[in-house]
Amino acid sequence: MDAEVLKKRTKDFALRVLRLCQALPKNYMGDVVGKQLLRSATSVGANYRAACRARSQAEFSAKLQIVIEETDESAFWLELIEESGLLPKERLTDLRKEADELTAIFVSSRKTVTRNLRNKT
Repeated sequence: MDAEVLKKRTKDFALRVLRLCQALPKNYMGDVVGKQLLRSATSVGANYRAACRARSQAEFSAKLQIVIEETDESAFWLELIEESGLLPKERLTDLRKEADELTAIFVSSRKTVTRNLRNKT
């Protein structure tokens, strides 16, 4: 997938999470989980942009691992919001799907880069 398309998808993901967090209950649980989700989801796009500026394939791979961790963490918080009943499942389905798809894309990309690095040596 094209880097510019992924930059847009990760930014859109962050924007969608921003809107979702505004809908969370204004209580302690909503605040704590919302802040965690907001941090991880916005980090996905920021770290992917940093990965795109990597100076080597090894650096790209390392930065991509951070993106994978943040995307997976976002998926965790979305699951927690759903399972705790903070928001209805219907409100979370598309975002959970996007988090899973982004995770799969980045895992696949990292595997390809890692394979290419091994083949160089």
